[in-house]
Amino acid sequence: MTENKILMQKAREALKGKWGFAVWTNFVYFLVTGAINAVPGAGTLAALLVCGPMNAGLAGFYLKFSRGEQTDTNHIFREFENFGNTLAAFLLMVLFIILRILLFIVPGIMAALSYSQIFYILSEDRSIAPLAALKKSKQMMNGYKKKLFYLGCRFFGWALLCLCTCGIGFLWLAPYINLTLANFYNDLKNPVSGNT
Repeated sequence: MTENKILMQKAREALKGKWGFAVWTNFVYFLVTGAINAVPGAGTLAALLVCGPMNAGLAGFYLKFSRGEQTDTNHIFREFENFGNTLAAFLLMVLFIILRILLFIVPGIMAALSYSQIFYILSEDRSIAPLAALKKSKQMMNGYKKKLFYLGCRFFGWALLCLCTCGIGFLWLAPYINLTLANFYNDLKNPVSGNT
């Protein structure tokens, strides 16, 4: 498995000259999901209906981006065509994480890491059932949860700095994180030997 610093370096290289495109795509994603969450009363329900397809669409966008394939901002809406599966997978993932958080915090974090690949899986295989996607994510992450946790920790300092900009810095940090996570998924699927 490739070292975390190499995954991050690959993300920075892929973003060279394309930061504006990635920032714009994340801005549209944040705008849509933020607007839905802001709806008084119905915002939470609407967000539950939209988050699954939007997260899967964003994951698919960054998978294509990370592989150098052609993509556009509209890709973040593509998974609404697969609405039932992405919604069911999102709800199941949230349910499983909440159940574990109720027990203790650490099992909740472990569950979140186990199911972290679900939207990449759904984006690549639209025929997979939501429960099968959860199981596949859990299987793929077996032995790699610690690595993903440490990868996430590498962005913690950047996130703190973004807070100092009243959140504006997240427009640039989000593409970097998302592309690094797409590289992580690509590496999980096709491990590069000798780069551990």
